[in-house]
Amino acid sequence: MTVRIVTDSTGDLPSEIVSQYDIAVVPLKVRFGADEYLDGVTLTHDDFYEKLSTSRDMPSTSQPSAGEFAEVYRNVGEGSDGIVSIHISGKLSGTFNSASQAAREPAMPCPVRVIDTESASMGLGLVVLEAAKAARDGADLDTVAAIAADASKRCHCIAMLDTLEYLQRGGRIGKVRALLGTVLSIKPLIVVRDGEVHELGMERTHRRALAKLENTALEHARARYFAVMYSTARDEAEALAKRLECAVPDCEQVFIAQFGPTVGTHVGPNALGVGILDRPPVGVSA
Repeated sequence: MTVRIVTDSTGDLPSEIVSQYDIAVVPLKVRFGADEYLDGVTLTHDDFYEKLSTSRDMPSTSQPSAGEFAEVYRNVGEGSDGIVSIHISGKLSGTFNSASQAAREPAMPCPVRVIDTESASMGLGLVVLEAAKAARDGADLDTVAAIAADASKRCHCIAMLDTLEYLQRGGRIGKVRALLGTVLSIKPLIVVRDGEVHELGMERTHRRALAKLENTALEHARARYFAVMYSTARDEAEALAKRLECAVPDCEQVFIAQFGPTVGTHVGPNALGVGILDRPPVGVSA
């Protein structure tokens, strides 16, 4: 039994995980002015943040087409028993809709199950990892899809931003509009909840915002995985990852991942986040 995992580039999965579990990643598109790039393919993370700091054009993003997903499904589906395609919240991107449309096309080589995680970045990425581990261990299509759907209910994504400017310009401001009228010096904190961006809080200083981010993450004392995400401050991400690892020793692993070009377009530089996958409730297996 071979089940393949497909996701999109907003999951910000580290390349070593993608390679280890043979995950197919469909890139979103990032545009600076007239120049269009494929997230993580023709535009690296470092090149993106360099352009973000130097370009006169603000970046914009767009989802893959249904045709692009269909091509991936046909390629990875050959010789497979099924595909589980796991994606960013449909309320934040049209990616899920494109994937769903492609899955309904005739002449697919195998069944395709499409999952909306209602999350983003490594909130999504950790769901993909959970499903990929099950697929590697030989679980069948229905089981892998059920594991992904269940993990989607236990994933979380929180972040502290240097500014709301990028989220506002990208049109992903969601339920955070109340913060727009506040003073420019605040450091906003956001959470992806029910598929949308909500306000988690605001702090006057970077130090206090970081403390709130960490304390919020530590509320998840039954976390199976943490993933610390960063846009430009890797040292700060590594330090936070070490603190989480020490504070929650039962956590199986703490990952470090960089916000890729698509998510980076909306969170901007100096952003830091935490993706979390909680363990199932006691007495429930996963």
